[in-house]
Amino acid sequence: METVLQPIGRAFVSGLETTGRLSIFAIMAVTYCVRPPYYPRLILRQMIEIGFYSLPVVGLTAIFTGMVLALQSFTGFARFSAESAIPNVVVISITRELGPVLAGLMVAGRIGAAMAAEIGTMRVTEQIDALTTLSTNPMNYLVAPRLIAGLAMLPLLVLVADIIGVFGGYLVSIYKLGFNPEAYLRNTMDFVEPLDVISGLVKAAAFGFIIALMGCYHGYNSKVGAQGVGQATTNAVVSASILILVFNYGITELFFAR
Repeated sequence: METVLQPIGRAFVSGLETTGRLSIFAIMAVTYCVRPPYYPRLILRQMIEIGFYSLPVVGLTAIFTGMVLALQSFTGFARFSAESAIPNVVVISITRELGPVLAGLMVAGRIGAAMAAEIGTMRVTEQIDALTTLSTNPMNYLVAPRLIAGLAMLPLLVLVADIIGVFGGYLVSIYKLGFNPEAYLRNTMDFVEPLDVISGLVKAAAFGFIIALMGCYHGYNSKVGAQGVGQATTNAVVSASILILVFNYGITELFFAR
């Protein structure tokens, strides 16, 4: 019995220890986000990296998601003669769920890995220690700009993804399924509510914070060597993706639970 319980206990204690370290890191990071000195050029650089350079992959994901969603909805709704509900399903699915979640996962794979690799390499090559020696706080210089940029740019990315995704559904519905363009747009505009878009943008802000936090945390605590940096990169992407799905449910429950 003792042989069985010991690994479980060690895993449980290790999980609590990791949760505690991550919580302390998150609190410190948020504190340094609102504490001077600020580095506007670094924040702008991270905004461009997260927002502008992630736009192609997020846009492609969104447009094909909207197109597939329209096709699949038509296949299912045709059985019940409910094809007119396709615009409603496309717009609510994109704005509430698919837009924020897919954009978050794409950015986590691209930006989360890059952040962890960059900061992890700085840790391994002792550049972070050099910043401390030069009286520059690494949390202010490395972590805070990335958190601010992630928090600001993910909602903008998701807003663009929502528009592109709905447009993808429109293209398939008009040119392949034979919908009337005016009727499709009218149904879309009449059905979507501000809360649908707002909930998606709130999710996007939370996801942006999670992606930047996981990338910075795992990179900042990277182990020595190339293997340590690779492990930090993998952990950043996996943990950010899992937390995105967990927080997606929590925020959905907060907005739409009855």
